[in-house]
Amino acid sequence: MIGKRAHHVAEGNVSDYVLGITCVNDVTARDLQKKDVQYTRAKGFDTFAPLGPCIAVGLDYNSPAGLAVEGWVNGVRRQASTTRELIFSIDRLIAFISRVMTLLPGDIVSTGTPAGIGPLAAGDRVTIKVEGVGELTNYVR
Repeated sequence: MIGKRAHHVAEGNVSDYVLGITCVNDVTARDLQKKDVQYTRAKGFDTFAPLGPCIAVGLDYNSPAGLAVEGWVNGVRRQASTTRELIFSIDRLIAFISRVMTLLPGDIVSTGTPAGIGPLAAGDRVTIKVEGVGELTNYVR
């Protein structure tokens, strides 16, 4: 989550603009994504991007080990990665985005999805875990 106005931020200064880290369940209707080509409708439904359970401040997402990120469905771990394993680092993403648009306090940058995604069904319980943040659990309906 962005903590202060960020416009044309240098990659080396990004941590000065990050308020904290939270969990995001970045839900996508893959059938609509394929049909529409764009992500707007496939990611835009009510309930499709729950956040929480808190905004953890002071976490070192650039530490050598990174922060662990996991995705669980019905108690089975499907995804396991770290913030150091992202294709583009958090700092690089925010620096790039801030050159395209001004980021404001409260804006969220969702960094990507570790390998292991798959279809969900009504009744499934999805839990996102981020080290130092906690767990976010939602049910599919």
